[in-house]
Amino acid sequence: MNGFEAAVTGVGLVTPGGIGTGPSWRAVSEGRPTTALDPLLTHHRVRLSSRVPGFDAAELLGARRAHRLDPFVRFALVAAREAVADAGLDPATWDGARVGVVLGCADGGPVSVEEQHRVLLGEGPGRVSPLLLPMQLPNMLAGQTALEFGARGPNLVVATACASGASAVGTARDLLALGRCDIVLTGGSEAMLTPLVMAGFAQMGALSQREDDPPGASRPFDAGRDGFVAGEGAGVLVLERMPDALARRARVRGRIVGYGASADAHHLTSPHPGGRGLEAAIREALADAGAGPGEVGHVNAHGTSTPLNDLAEARVIDRVLTGRPLVTSTKGVTGHLLGAAGAVEAVFAVLTAERRLVPPTANLTTLDPRMNIDVAARPAPLPDGLILSHSCGFGGQNAVLALAPA
Repeated sequence: MNGFEAAVTGVGLVTPGGIGTGPSWRAVSEGRPTTALDPLLTHHRVRLSSRVPGFDAAELLGARRAHRLDPFVRFALVAAREAVADAGLDPATWDGARVGVVLGCADGGPVSVEEQHRVLLGEGPGRVSPLLLPMQLPNMLAGQTALEFGARGPNLVVATACASGASAVGTARDLLALGRCDIVLTGGSEAMLTPLVMAGFAQMGALSQREDDPPGASRPFDAGRDGFVAGEGAGVLVLERMPDALARRARVRGRIVGYGASADAHHLTSPHPGGRGLEAAIREALADAGAGPGEVGHVNAHGTSTPLNDLAEARVIDRVLTGRPLVTSTKGVTGHLLGAAGAVEAVFAVLTAERRLVPPTANLTTLDPRMNIDVAARPAPLPDGLILSHSCGFGGQNAVLALAPA
């Protein structure tokens, strides 16, 4: 796909920073952490999370519609509505057969599964909702989005764990380059903050236990980091071919100019200590963009706040990207949005390019001395060059997007 540019003509966000692109961007650009003690996890080993504030599904989607949707779909539809409106597109007038949907999630609808499992145990199988499967199946993320907007083109859900959102955006760009679609709604959504899922993460030892200081718990690249904070939300981008966007005089908010993907083939949950897979994905994204390792000005890092991931990623950045790019991780504000993280961070990268401002890495007080990288602890002007957005996931999944200003 070398030389192909996908125009980002619309973006939408639902994050722990707020509902909508404006509130979410203000939270990350100001470095305001969202982590708090979660009342649904009162009796858990770890009680921290980053939840979307004030999300009233009945008000935003209508009570009848909301009742039939798992939260991971609710988040996506609200973000997608914002993105489509932002792009200046009217689904009533587009050719739906040429509109695709490619969205990412790691799990599907665990909220619905756990609710109905309690019904099964307490009231018996005859009381389980007939809507359970349509609510919880991962593909319903794209299916419901297609129904919402009359998008009859390719309809996919990508599941590459915490790289899912970035994998979806890269796949959407490929569909445009291959001529399969004229417009693609892409991104990711996740709502995994359930008692069972969070207990599983806690038992793995993956979560921060800094309960004496919830806002300071997610601290990417900091010497005192002790694990990630799980979050929820969605990010959606509208992608078009650049000539098509210019022909309809759309506002181009940014460009996706490269994509790389790889597998570590090393361990189910731990990154390769040398960052072998991430390095391959970075090099592939750069080659796809027709750029060299010295042409990157900024990296929106995966930066989960876990001891192993942050160190491995920092070493890859230091080894591969020769231009000393300015690095940030927005997970210090939002927590880790799991399968939605790569999509939300792609939107943040677009906004970074558009506004020429690199958000700070919240809670970074002392950079891990083993890391030879430049990390933004405060908001900073965007350096010249490409922007890379890194995403990694369980199973050794890696996805890297290369972005450029409009």
